[in-house]
Amino acid sequence: MLTQLSIQNYALINQLSIDFTKGLSIITGETGAGKSILLGALGLVLGNRADSSTLKDTAKKCVVEAQLAISNYNLQTFFDKVDLDYEANTIIRREILPSGKSRAFVNDTPVTLSVLNELKSKLIDVHSQHQTSELSDTNFQFSVLDTLAKNQTKIASYKRGLVQYNKLQKELVELQQKQQEANQQYDYNLHLFNEFEEAKLQIDEQQELEEKLDKLNNIEDIKLNLSESLQIAVNDEIGTQSLLNSIEFSLSKIADFSKEYKELSERISSVKIEFDDIVSELETANENVDFNPNELEKINDRLQLIYNLQKKHTVSSIKELQAIHATLSDKVGQVESAEETINKKQEEINTVAKKLDDVATMISTSRNKSIPKLTKELEVLLADLGMENARFSIKIKETDNYFSNGKDELEFLFSANKGGSFGELKKVASGGELSRIMLSVKKVLSQNSKLPTIIFDEIDTGVSGEVSNKIATIMQQMSANMQVITITHLPQIAAKGTQHYKVYKEEVNGVTTTNLKQLSLDERIVEIAEMLSGKDISDTALTHAKELLN
Repeated sequence: MLTQLSIQNYALINQLSIDFTKGLSIITGETGAGKSILLGALGLVLGNRADSSTLKDTAKKCVVEAQLAISNYNLQTFFDKVDLDYEANTIIRREILPSGKSRAFVNDTPVTLSVLNELKSKLIDVHSQHQTSELSDTNFQFSVLDTLAKNQTKIASYKRGLVQYNKLQKELVELQQKQQEANQQYDYNLHLFNEFEEAKLQIDEQQELEEKLDKLNNIEDIKLNLSESLQIAVNDEIGTQSLLNSIEFSLSKIADFSKEYKELSERISSVKIEFDDIVSELETANENVDFNPNELEKINDRLQLIYNLQKKHTVSSIKELQAIHATLSDKVGQVESAEETINKKQEEINTVAKKLDDVATMISTSRNKSIPKLTKELEVLLADLGMENARFSIKIKETDNYFSNGKDELEFLFSANKGGSFGELKKVASGGELSRIMLSVKKVLSQNSKLPTIIFDEIDTGVSGEVSNKIATIMQQMSANMQVITITHLPQIAAKGTQHYKVYKEEVNGVTTTNLKQLSLDERIVEIAEMLSGKDISDTALTHAKELLN
């Protein structure tokens, strides 16, 4: 519930602060006095966009602040969701800077306009004259029916399921597209994959094969040099092995004469052992050197296969070829397992669709059960508002399509005259009739929702006489369940208010300013009398005003 509205430096307002209470609050004033400015300021604090053109003094910032009592409206969860401090007396503040930039705060925490708009939808319904066009909007019609049917929880569940359903459908389409693309390349990729499978490449084999090939291509030089090395090493007369034996023998004779000779003798013995081992390996190597034409051909063929694959795939190593092999394996496997994957995805979709269908059917059933109640309540209210022959034809048809709020199509038709045919509201109802229909709808909604505050901006347009009294009565009834603030030109409605505020203009130092004040009982009598007879108030008007207030 709106408890206070403060405005600084907005349009024609210098500074204004007004307290509101529960019940029915009336706002009156001459045309052009600034009633729309009040709504504009309230719209700012509720998330409407603005710029520096709204500033009265362009050198100062504009500040609009609304205090709201929210303890009775179960908003703790919402505040937690958007990471705001919950306060039973919540303060929303909007600042417009001279630069045109704006800032918004909820309980001194900065927030975005989207958060403000979401919070607004839970706190205040501002109904202006042009919004009667919403009556012909299918989404609005559904919202009315669903409020009466108490479908909010079911629709929230349906929407969560619809998000999952759409996500799965998107994934299915992507899978099918990938399968189609993969199918087009499947034969070629399978051919390439089989080439790799047949090649059975090993990570280090190219280097080993190239070393073997180099060895076989130089077999004669290898054989010659190994033989010469052995000859030098083992020749009986001048061979290195024989010479080392002689040196070892000579040093062994003097080894006991000093530590130095002993060390030399041991070192030459070590050299001889190492050299004997080298000779043994030389002999083995020499024996193993053998030219094998078949092996040479086999190595050449294997290397050529590797080189051909590298050239074909524009790479220079077996590691890169193996990476391509793995990619081809994935592509081939994707095609070969695609049908199973797609079938599994379709099964997921079918499961979610079944749950969606069940929830949609429950929503549809609740709507159908609520239609007679809605129709009756609206027709009774409209009869009181002078539309005795008003009739509604509301029909629900469940379809195979998944809409944002279920699977239903809605036909919401109206007839204002006895024996008249049903038609769309915007085509068969006049402006005054639409205003009365909207008021009736809001009355029904107020009995079935927990919205704290509703503001009517001249919803009484196009009506007069006894209908005005009926409208005022309906607003009074609504104010028993919620705070109702109405801007009106009709004295019959103004007299029904729990409290009465007047918007007026005044000049201060040659500057026009808009102000708002709460009227005392005597001031209300004068204001209503003026609404009845104009500036020249008659005694009859004053008497009539007192009668209306009583």
